Amino acid sequence: MIDLRYSLIIEATDDPAFFGFYSPDLDGFTGIGHSIEDCLYQARWGMQEHVEVLKERGLSIPPANPNPTVVIQNQQPTTAAR
Repeated sequence: MIDLRYSLIIEATDDPAFFGFYSPDLDGFTGIGHSIEDCLYQARWGMQEHVEVLKERGLSIPPANPNPTVVIQNQQPTTAAR
């Protein structure tokens, strides 16, 4: 079982040594890892730390997702500024 309070998106990057991740449920939460497992580990602890920072700053904390999901996908292409 994956013990996360919020959903997580893990994206493969052009560099095979890195994956990026973020939570669509937790504004401002992002990170990088060297593997999918590393991303899951870092996200679990990082989400807790992120929520603590939100509390310290008196910002609103989104409710935990009752059914968090983990999505693994290729990195979304960025569009060039025109």
